[in-house]
Amino acid sequence: MMGVGKSTIGRLIAKRLKAKFIDVDKIIEKNEKKSIKRIFDDDGESYFRKLEEKITLKILRNDKSVIALGGGAFINNEIRKKVLSTCVSVWLKVDLDKLIKRYNKNDRRPLLNKKRLNTDVKKIYQSRKKIYGLANFKINCDNIDKTKIVQKILDFYEN
Repeated sequence: MMGVGKSTIGRLIAKRLKAKFIDVDKIIEKNEKKSIKRIFDDDGESYFRKLEEKITLKILRNDKSVIALGGGAFINNEIRKKVLSTCVSVWLKVDLDKLIKRYNKNDRRPLLNKKRLNTDVKKIYQSRKKIYGLANFKINCDNIDKTKIVQKILDFYEN
């Protein structure tokens, strides 16, 4: 889900593994020379999703990399198949009320409308949670700090 800390945790894991860290959304923004929100506004979600698939599938070919997917990337069948067959995947699960507080702090989330924030977040989460649940591992991040989250992921990875 967007805003759960994929990039923060991913950077920390990459550092511990002495691996390259790749944030798919940042690569997309760099290639397009505009923010994800701007891509959605200018070109639409369909354009973004096609771009996301193309770039993500290319990135997934990297060896020894820690990759932060975009919040909707795992919903894509091709991306999900590739991830599940070649990677260790982790669903970072955060309480929706905590996510809503995080989302209230910025306007960078293209799928969220501030006026309907609670409804939008719950709707997106409900539509995605079954697919997120297909990840190899799930971590409830609500009451643990990022150091413990990183250690749990490293334990999964090493076992």
